[in-house]
Amino acid sequence: MTDYLESERLVLRQFTAQDADLLIELDSDPAVMRFLTGGEPSLPDDVVRDEVIPSLLDAYDRWNGRFGLFAAYEKATGAFIGWFCLRPQRTGPLDVVELGYRLRRDAWGKGYATELSNALLDKGFSELGVSTVWGETMVSNVSSQRVMEKVGMSVVESIPTPDDMQGVEGAERGGYRFEITREQWARR
Repeated sequence: MTDYLESERLVLRQFTAQDADLLIELDSDPAVMRFLTGGEPSLPDDVVRDEVIPSLLDAYDRWNGRFGLFAAYEKATGAFIGWFCLRPQRTGPLDVVELGYRLRRDAWGKGYATELSNALLDKGFSELGVSTVWGETMVSNVSSQRVMEKVGMSVVESIPTPDDMQGVEGAERGGYRFEITREQWARR
């Protein structure tokens, strides 16, 4: 495993070909998937093994390890707690990147999402040449909104609910796109 980033209590590492079970378990928790799929697992196990993991590994190569979706672990226990991403759109510019996260339920309420999101913003703006970081969440997902607000991101627009999320609780209310620029980050 290649370490990508460390914070006070956590470490981010690249996923490996052997990590499919971590994603399968995470996405099988109805509470974790509440605002994404209405509580259903996101993909069949074989799709995670045969398509998702290879795609994550390809992304590390495509972006020379600079961006991607990374496994998050507690330093003290070595426990997998979820994932975080800092990545551009597949064909987009490398200086406009998405911040995202998905945590196991037992990692909620510990400040982990805020801690690693701050560390990712710092890395993106100070080391990776990023100009803008964005994230999207459902209007109903207040916890995710609070994380983005705590790290200095703000709502720039309301967005419609994607077609594949129409069955999710609160889908009729849509979502928000949050952003922070390098200049805003420097003033925090």
